[in-house]
Amino acid sequence: MFPAYSYSPEQLLASFQSLRAKEEEANTNETNISLRVSPSASSSSSSFVVACIQLTAGGLENNNVEGFWERAQEAVRIAAQDKGANLILLPELFLGPYFCQSQEACLQGLALEAEDNHFVVERMKVLAKQYQVVLPISIFERKRNALYNSVVMIDADGTVLGTYRKSHIPDGTGYQEKFYFTPGDTGFKVWKTRVGMVGVAICWDQWFPEAARAMALQGADVLLYPTAIGTEPQDPTIDSSAHWQRVMQGHAAANMVPVVASNRYGTEILLHNKDGTTTEKQRITFYGKSFITDETGAKVAEAVMDDKDSPICVLTSTIDPEANRASRLAWGLFRDRRPELYGILQTKDGVV
Repeated sequence: MFPAYSYSPEQLLASFQSLRAKEEEANTNETNISLRVSPSASSSSSSFVVACIQLTAGGLENNNVEGFWERAQEAVRIAAQDKGANLILLPELFLGPYFCQSQEACLQGLALEAEDNHFVVERMKVLAKQYQVVLPISIFERKRNALYNSVVMIDADGTVLGTYRKSHIPDGTGYQEKFYFTPGDTGFKVWKTRVGMVGVAICWDQWFPEAARAMALQGADVLLYPTAIGTEPQDPTIDSSAHWQRVMQGHAAANMVPVVASNRYGTEILLHNKDGTTTEKQRITFYGKSFITDETGAKVAEAVMDDKDSPICVLTSTIDPEANRASRLAWGLFRDRRPELYGILQTKDGVV
């Protein structure tokens, strides 16, 4: 296991604000700098390479977010340059520790407007264009008085295609997201990108088959799930990792669409400061287990991390949308759907 990462809310916010100022200044200075663009993948084939990124906070300086940012950018470089990826998925809220362990009002200050030169989005637009890759980017979004857990979809030319806002918001010990996030208002979205039709949902969304089916109906060639999941603080003996994988493998199999899930790994400790004394308030050990499936739900790649590994794990797999589409049509699963019988799904209690 990598060393645990510890943070106190106030110091984490200060670190974020410092990084933001630094990056916004750098983005301003780079506005007129032309970048050498990597050659794009050949258009002679419909296949593309998807990369699944797993990151750990282990080994980073406590209360500091800059290391998270550097690792994320390095992961994109490795996936694009070394692994030949065309589509790269980073984990949920990768710009720091998973801050939703408890209700900390100051951490709502981590949210930024996505459309107001958000420094993460601006930098990732540059990397997308430089490496000619599609980048779905997880951010803590502020929109006027609302806060969202969002993904900004960036195409391989650096163009922002749109934003998806997390629809299902969990609320439990260690995962108190309802304090931070408004339920998303975008509906489930699929984008036409350079590599194909890409659907993205976020973490807790992955437990709901309706979300996967909604994206498949819109023609998704791949379903992406950036994630942050690990132990349950009220009972650390609970291990949901196998269940977590199986539910998404089921989505892949039922819709005959490959699934990619990127999680974080390692222990993150929330600290509490009172009267000059710092104590541990809570901890979560994120179990990693990031994976990629084929269109039948079989795992074709899975992350394994231990102390000897790099803090950056990159999985890849080749997806052939045309072949998958042909197989999907041959099975007739979408041909034989009976949507007129599914009205009960629009109810909470099964009473139409």
